[in-house]
Amino acid sequence: MKKIVFLLLAAISVAVSISSCSDSETYADQKKRERSAINKYISENNIKVLSEAEFNSNGQVTDTAKHEYVYLNNSGCYLQIIRKGCGEKLKDGETATILCRYQEYNLLTDSLQSSNMIGYYISVVDKMNVTNTSGTFTGTFKAGESLMYTLYGSGSTTVPSGWLVPLSYINIGRQDSEDNEIARIRIIVPHTQGHAYATQGVYPCLYDLTYEKGY
Repeated sequence: MKKIVFLLLAAISVAVSISSCSDSETYADQKKRERSAINKYISENNIKVLSEAEFNSNGQVTDTAKHEYVYLNNSGCYLQIIRKGCGEKLKDGETATILCRYQEYNLLTDSLQSSNMIGYYISVVDKMNVTNTSGTFTGTFKAGESLMYTLYGSGSTTVPSGWLVPLSYINIGRQDSEDNEIARIRIIVPHTQGHAYATQGVYPCLYDLTYEKGY
């Protein structure tokens, strides 16, 4: 397993190197490149971008058949809610263990970068402890039980902000029957809301994520 983690980290490092700027490229240039990558993905996938006002008037749902995503001004993320999920929203003052499965796509290199939904890491479920403080969510990965932490933690267990953004809109529960499906979303995360590698490389990621209440 350690060998496979090493190879995956090496592949990610190559992706970051490709994403990284040349000596003459400014941070403003990198942000323009990131914006172009996001706009390209939106255009090529016929995504209909909703304003927050439209999203709220629609009951905070997105129509996946129409490829709807809502643009969230505070974070700069684009969110598509596939399933709101069983259970209920995390209450103010509540701390919960949340289990996540994900696929991560680097939009700058147009490639699948990491995943625990398929392949070797399908047995690894990312575990994080999340607290809601007056509508602001903070979270930490449990070291040794998180692929994201293993790959991108750089000594910090902090959950990327982009993974916490959807928690304002989805329920957290456990699938104890076929009818009680857990929450699933897709989200475009700019580097400012991403993990350390994305922040360093100034690249956006698309995540396909599920959220389930842990024990």
